[in-house]
Amino acid sequence: MTGNPRNVAVVGLGSMGLGMARSLIRAGFDVSGCDLSETARSALAGAGGRAAATPGLAAKGAAAAVIVVVNAAQTEAVLFGEDGVAAALAPGAVIVSSATMAPGEAKRFAALAEAAGLLYLDAPISGGATKAGSGELTVMASGAPDAFRAARPVLDAIAARVHELGPDVGIGSSFKIVNQLLAGVHIAAACEAMVFAKSLDLDLARVFEVITQSAGTSWMFENRVPHILEGDYSPRSAVSIFTKDLGIVSDIGRGQNFPLPIASAALQLFLATAAAGMARDDDASVARLYAQITGLELPAPTEETA
Repeated sequence: MTGNPRNVAVVGLGSMGLGMARSLIRAGFDVSGCDLSETARSALAGAGGRAAATPGLAAKGAAAAVIVVVNAAQTEAVLFGEDGVAAALAPGAVIVSSATMAPGEAKRFAALAEAAGLLYLDAPISGGATKAGSGELTVMASGAPDAFRAARPVLDAIAARVHELGPDVGIGSSFKIVNQLLAGVHIAAACEAMVFAKSLDLDLARVFEVITQSAGTSWMFENRVPHILEGDYSPRSAVSIFTKDLGIVSDIGRGQNFPLPIASAALQLFLATAAAGMARDDDASVARLYAQITGLELPAPTEETA
């Protein structure tokens, strides 16, 4: 592989990608990045990275490119579209693909990357924006041994846990889809439970205190219910993420004739929340949908969160 091994491009500087870029900068990498948002590009520059106008300019001569966009369509566009990453990377560079997508799409992109003389690591992520910023993500990765070796310094900078799931691209994406099924169901269940508690005229803060110390808790309950208690639905992870991810789950299940009734119910709740105008709001907004339907009032934002 040619090119400076400490030169890394990050394409997609949302809450996850920007945090990952900052972690790489702290680890001593020379990071260039690209995003449609001027605010995001400015934030990268403020953190010590170099902002680029296009994915190709960000990746020019880089030894690794981390792709942290929303879905498979965006991944394909930034990798192989006009002024894309693949044509700009150093020969033999590694693509670390972190968007949630169907396993078949990951396999297709890996084949295109291989044809271009590049390595490809199927590397979806979990942990949220806070862990992205602290370099403590969980990565569910699969790919050839050469791809793991090339990506290892990058992975060490962004993740606390890297699960090496095998040599076949698509396995990592499959694990992430299972994770997203559970995450979406747990968010929907947490929102339903909290508004149900409101219907019983319970103190919601006390409900949170008790349930987080009881068998009914979940990581998503503990992470998302504070948004409800604070009345703060600014997007850490938007409703639209789960209409997409649970939609992928549904598509795979339908293709395999595999029943997914619980995931399907959660998908419908996220779709209804999006249809009610909250697609770009925090995914805990499912609670607001329940409140609208039932005529109940949830906590309003405080001065600190408004």
